Amino acid sequence: MSIEVKNLFKYYGEQAAVKDISFKVNNGEIVGFLGPNGAGKSTTMKVITGYISASEGEVFVCGQPVTVDSLDTRQMIGYLPEHNPLYLDMYVKEYLTFVAKIYKMSNVKDRVNDMIKKVGLEVEQNKKIGALSKGYRQRVGLAQAIIHDPKVLILDEPTSGLDPNQLVEIRELIKSIGKEKTVMLSTHIMQEVDAICDRVVIINKGEIVADDKAGMIGLDINLQTVYVEFDNTVSKNQLKKIQSVQKIEQVGTGWLLETSENIDLRKTIAQFAQENNLLTLTLKKEEQSLEQVFKNLTKN
Repeated sequence: MSIEVKNLFKYYGEQAAVKDISFKVNNGEIVGFLGPNGAGKSTTMKVITGYISASEGEVFVCGQPVTVDSLDTRQMIGYLPEHNPLYLDMYVKEYLTFVAKIYKMSNVKDRVNDMIKKVGLEVEQNKKIGALSKGYRQRVGLAQAIIHDPKVLILDEPTSGLDPNQLVEIRELIKSIGKEKTVMLSTHIMQEVDAICDRVVIINKGEIVADDKAGMIGLDINLQTVYVEFDNTVSKNQLKKIQSVQKIEQVGTGWLLETSENIDLRKTIAQFAQENNLLTLTLKKEEQSLEQVFKNLTKN
């Protein structure tokens, strides 16, 4: 087991940022840690890395207990915080050499060259970090996080603020790193989770509200969305008469109807069409996207 969190609480004054959460991350797994702003994501990650202490509960990394003064667990963790803290006046190669020496690595020069090649910094290696684009700064942040060859990698919003091209490049880089290490990352970009993660953990108001394999999460939520298109004009007020429909949204020439009741909404819609002399040109159940599941689990 790479990461194990047991009954974790974290208080800031009297406010509980994290409330009795427990989860495990297996070796070689890429886990997406999702939640709205203020849900407790960054706080949890900081406790796992030993950056801040837990108020209650236990955290283990590779079987070792995590404390704020534990150098043993820090050697096993690579951490890229949300606000990537880099020395902007240092050159890329100079900075990575500095980080490698902090970890007291014996083969500093070779390791720095390997990291520069691994994260695609060859062209930029002789520039000052302050002169780099945000995408290349993120690459430097990833390089410093993995330069000591950690077993566990914690990434807090690693693609925040990147343009579409940079986002794809960093996403592929994280995916390749994930083949060798256990990765836990937080993000607000759902496509990123679909593309990278093996598993998804969703936290809301300091509590875990879902934990399942990517693609399976939310399937136990009793929420059903059906797309329907009729052969004639139908108003929203007419559709409100359909039993159990709780949400109605027009999409192009059709409608998205939603219910959380345990029924087959398609049958109810077909019955409505028959009673109103309408023909259904399209009637299909929509698969729930991760974004829909996320909104449903974290809405107020």
